[in-house]
Amino acid sequence: MVIGAGVVTIRVVIADDHRIVRDGLRYLLGQEPDIEVVGEAGDGRQAVSVAAATRPAVVLLDLYMPC
Repeated sequence: MVIGAGVVTIRVVIADDHRIVRDGLRYLLGQEPDIEVVGEAGDGRQAVSVAAATRPAVVLLDLYMPC
């Protein structure tokens, strides 16, 4: 989370193997002023890499996606 000037921004990574799901979640979360999508991943390995690089507060993870 990033806190500045009294505003808290929640940093989020979206991990799902379906592009349409990631696009939809990015759109919905983009409507919220206090949420920033900092990365996306299409498989488990990529999710670990993106999370390590971006250090999000939240990872939305599809439990049934391929490694």
